[in-house]
Amino acid sequence: MKKNLSFVLAFSFLSPCLTRGVAINNVKDDGRTWLDSREFHQGDYDWRMMKAGDVIALAEKLSLPGFDTSNWMPAIVPGTVLNSLVYNKVYPEPYYGLNNKLESKLIPDIAEVGRDFYTYWFRTEFDIPTSFEGKYIWLQSDGINYRAEVWINGNLLSTINGMFTNDYIDITEWAKIGEKNAVAIKVLPVDMPGTTQPKKWGAPDEFRNGGNGNIGLNTTMLMSVGWDFTFMDGIRDRNTGIWKGISLYTTGKVVLRHPFVKSELNKPNYDIAYETISVEVINPSTSIDTITCLVKGEIASENIRFEKSLRILRGEELTLTYTPDEFHQLIINNPRLWWPIHKGAQNLYEVKLTAYVNSVKCDEVRTKFGIREITSNQNTPDSSRVFYVNGHRLFIRGTNWIPEAMLRHSDERTYAELRYTYQSGINLIRMWGGGIAESDYFFQLCDELGLLVWQEFWITGDTRHPRDKVAYFGNVTSTVKRIRNHPSLAYYVSSNESSEVTGIRGLLMSLDGTRGYQMQSECDGIHDGSPYKQVNPMQHYENTASPRGSRVDGFNPEYGAPTLPTVECLREMMDEKDLWPVNKEVWDYLDGNGFHLMATMYKDLVNNYGESSSIDEFAQKGQFIGAMNFKSIWEVWNYNKLDYGDRFTSGLLFWYHNSPMRQVSSHL
Repeated sequence: MKKNLSFVLAFSFLSPCLTRGVAINNVKDDGRTWLDSREFHQGDYDWRMMKAGDVIALAEKLSLPGFDTSNWMPAIVPGTVLNSLVYNKVYPEPYYGLNNKLESKLIPDIAEVGRDFYTYWFRTEFDIPTSFEGKYIWLQSDGINYRAEVWINGNLLSTINGMFTNDYIDITEWAKIGEKNAVAIKVLPVDMPGTTQPKKWGAPDEFRNGGNGNIGLNTTMLMSVGWDFTFMDGIRDRNTGIWKGISLYTTGKVVLRHPFVKSELNKPNYDIAYETISVEVINPSTSIDTITCLVKGEIASENIRFEKSLRILRGEELTLTYTPDEFHQLIINNPRLWWPIHKGAQNLYEVKLTAYVNSVKCDEVRTKFGIREITSNQNTPDSSRVFYVNGHRLFIRGTNWIPEAMLRHSDERTYAELRYTYQSGINLIRMWGGGIAESDYFFQLCDELGLLVWQEFWITGDTRHPRDKVAYFGNVTSTVKRIRNHPSLAYYVSSNESSEVTGIRGLLMSLDGTRGYQMQSECDGIHDGSPYKQVNPMQHYENTASPRGSRVDGFNPEYGAPTLPTVECLREMMDEKDLWPVNKEVWDYLDGNGFHLMATMYKDLVNNYGESSSIDEFAQKGQFIGAMNFKSIWEVWNYNKLDYGDRFTSGLLFWYHNSPMRQVSSHL
């Protein structure tokens, strides 16, 4: 059962299905130097890692150029500790058979071995060219889970707290121009890893998601401790690691960050747009008292230009705002509106902002944006929530997005999954609250494909709430500033089936103010979900599919059914002897501890079409069963959309869309 699959295959599970090139990642194409690892990412940098407890040298020494890491193992960056350990064959592939099962004792769980076991140093070296001379040099971290110390050339320059925060590190004073430089990052797991509490086989209740609940005391990916749609006993390192990119770039005496474009459209014609543009201006100097800078803006496609000067003290951060009252050119007549899929074109604009000091260019930022208005209300026959885009009522054919369980991300996978989403006719993706905030590339593709996004903020009803409110709000702030320009971002929701951290509504309104908000996923015109398991397809038409009663009405945030994967996928999950006849222990483990009843109820449903003599025959019939259920689900909801059917329905979010790991209860 210790079989090791190809690591590349595990990372690129969907990539072979691509039929055309991957769209350019605009963030990776912005001129920065990305310190991606050679391993898996085919980057230019030799990242190495070693368990912190095994490192004898002091941080001041190991973060110097030339430090000997020949006995450290290759590391995947971006990636997690466990990803690299599997890559180096320290542990077997978790997604295969019972390799990850707690009782198998093949991969140590952090709750049993302690946080130090998965605390690691990551290290690489990089050149700083002579062209950087006389400029401010920045190292930017886009996401580390959970805490981190960042050392450059023997100096501790930053500490990080929380999975979803960007960190901007001024390394100018310590950089070696024209020479080798070293970065060493000590990454620590979540403060409270929680203990896994897998429910007993066949237990009727559905509790125990999120282990003992303590994972929620952190601001992190809650499902990493276990859930009924993935491994119930969790990911062993709780996804500790440098899970997003690290980049290097320069600026002049003034830095620009977080541009934001607010669009207000006149009603009812939506033929005039009033644009308010803001940007953060930073003086990183500690020696120059005051700087006078000029910030010029341009929307080239509309031949719109504007500029404003300001004085900024050393170490000061100010927000510079351009309003249409002050700059009439920011009033756009007959704007090209952005629309979701099947409702119109996904028109995008780009604004460029450039800072000058004494006519010398210091920094430039660009952001794309769309002009549109997304609203919602409960003015419906059953008070369910209904959404409007640019004044037009929209029936939501949505889905729930679950991140890859071990954060094995790549642009190829993101592109493939979103292309399949687009082709399926989905118009809204719910970022489920126990997951993550997705990448800039994810949101870029949603903008381009017309896929709306509902964003939740890492709280669920199964776990406790973050105990460090300041850190939680810092992570929310960093995330909102990163994603708020995307026209695809439609709605904010604090939590999945829970409540909110007091103050988040006001924080979101101050950071954005252009999108709606509700406290949790089952309130304000959105009822509770279900069904989750396979049923007779006629039950969807009869509205008896859910044990909770009528669920084909109003707005349902979770309604769906599993299906059996193809036999090719099944063979990538387990040994042939466990495939047929069905080994219930293995199948249940790869089904959230049997939550979807794939080895029992689903098997019985398949056998209604005749006993199978092989896994090939069983899988083929299972695909047919799944297709019939999917067909009936979407038919009954489409028939009843808005005012057209026997019942009023305003939206369905299918549960769930993409599988977080290889599982016998597949969805996408």
